[in-house]
Amino acid sequence: MAAVDLAFHFNAPNKVAYACKLLRKAVGAGARVAVLAPAELLARLDVELWTFSPLDFVAHVRAPVPSQVLQRTAVVLCEQPDAALGYPVLVNLTSQVPQGFERFERVIEVVSLDEADRQAARLRWKHYTELGHTITRHDLHIAA
Repeated sequence: MAAVDLAFHFNAPNKVAYACKLLRKAVGAGARVAVLAPAELLARLDVELWTFSPLDFVAHVRAPVPSQVLQRTAVVLCEQPDAALGYPVLVNLTSQVPQGFERFERVIEVVSLDEADRQAARLRWKHYTELGHTITRHDLHIAA
C-alpha cells in the first residue's frame, strides 16, 4: 500500500473561508477533492462555495448523491468518509482522524486558531506519526 501524503494546514483564521480558497485552487489544478466535516460546518461551506468570491465559485455536491453525479463532480461535501470513495484527496475539517484515511492519496487537515481545535489536531498528528506516516506542516500564519 502506498503511503498517504499527509499535510496539516495550521492557523487558519476561518476554516470555512480557508477551505473555499483551498478547494478553488485544487479544482483549478484539476484535482478531485472530498471534504469531510460535521453537518453544520458543511452547511456553511455549501453556501460559501457559491458566494465567497464575486467572480467565481466552486461547483460541488453534498453527499449522498448518485454515483453518476459523483463521477462528474470535482468536489463532494460529506459527513462520512465512505461517501468520498473514488476521490484521491480528502480535506478533513473534523476533530477526528477520518476512518479509512489510508484509502486516499492525500489528506489535508485544516486547523483553526481555536485552542480545542489545535488540541484535537495534536492528537491526530500523534496518531498519524505513531502509524509511521510523515506529515508536511503548513503554518498559514507565516505564509500570510
